[in-house]
Amino acid sequence: MLKYAIRRILEVVPTTFGILLLTFLLFNVVGGSPAVTVLGKNATAESIAEFNHRYGYDRPLPVQFVTFVGKLAKGDLGYSVELNEPVADVLLRGVGPSLSLTVPILIGGTIVALMLSMLAAAFRGQAVDSAILVGSTVLMSVNYVVWVLAGQFLLSYKAGLFPVWGYSSAWNLALPVMIGIVSSLGMDVRFFRTAILDEMYRPYVLTARAKGISRVAIMTRHVLRNALIPIVTYVSLAIPYLFTGSLLLESFFGIPGLGSVSINAIHSADMAVVRAVVVIGALVYQFVNLATDLAYAWLDPRVSLSKR
Repeated sequence: MLKYAIRRILEVVPTTFGILLLTFLLFNVVGGSPAVTVLGKNATAESIAEFNHRYGYDRPLPVQFVTFVGKLAKGDLGYSVELNEPVADVLLRGVGPSLSLTVPILIGGTIVALMLSMLAAAFRGQAVDSAILVGSTVLMSVNYVVWVLAGQFLLSYKAGLFPVWGYSSAWNLALPVMIGIVSSLGMDVRFFRTAILDEMYRPYVLTARAKGISRVAIMTRHVLRNALIPIVTYVSLAIPYLFTGSLLLESFFGIPGLGSVSINAIHSADMAVVRAVVVIGALVYQFVNLATDLAYAWLDPRVSLSKR
């Protein structure tokens, strides 16, 4: 496993180089002049020249790219023109609120979805299974924004149970976390149920039943463990987005996370912040994929990473 992990980490290097090159081209070549984007089309030639000289955009593109990569290697993500401070400080200030919102949504949603899907699979074709499937379909049919607006109007404005705006205490996160879990529950339950049902009728499950092992033990010790491989893959796809925040929830509830930071940066044409979010998100996605592959070997001994 160690050799495989080292090989995969080395494979990240050329992929990372490609990501950095593509990001540089998108923001510095395809996207047009950063000076015009920030200063506007009515900016004078003198102000554009001053802006380009200040941020190094008047140098040859290869030199700009080498400088860009060199700064990233040192942890320098650039400078925010809109906020007049280093991008690293902007992102560090927003990553805490984002994680405090997205991590509970991921963990809570996964646990609830697993419980409901195991219950539905254990009673397949019965009233419990039908009720869970109908409920999942209803949850999937409602638009995300509807959940947000309905939660704010009914639970915050009418009932007064939750604050509707701000990030002053943990209670401000209660409603957006609930909405995040409910809105994703329908799709998660249906996927998890399918993965569990794929394992329930395998020969080893029939053997376990013939030996008199209880249904609970079969579901938790045998079926769930083998069904976790597709589930881990499904959940891992959402992990990179934990660090970039939830755009809608942060915007509707006034949470100063990376989602709202990204939206503000796009609106104000603060390309240094947008570029940093894109690069960090791509790097996190790569390392999450590596961690997911390593988790396969732990979950299923039949997976041989040394031969890949």
